Amino acid sequence: MSSGEKPQSALNLRLTLAVFGLLCTITLIVLAFLYGNLALAVVGCVLLAVTITDLVAIQIRRRRRRKREPGVSHSIFE
Repeated sequence: MSSGEKPQSALNLRLTLAVFGLLCTITLIVLAFLYGNLALAVVGCVLLAVTITDLVAIQIRRRRRRKREPGVSHSIFE
């Protein structure tokens, strides 16, 4: 990338990491309930709420970007 090029967006990477976090958190909650660890399950539910909030925020930003600049590729994944 030369100094004049616009950098690629990291929203798709953030989305991928958030989905990975979602899967890990759901696994944590299920295992905590199976082993009877209620405290860990509650912590997992809080983390799940944060992860879902992050996913929604990422999708809102991606949608706004697509509406603002239609047809423009912002990352290598689009």
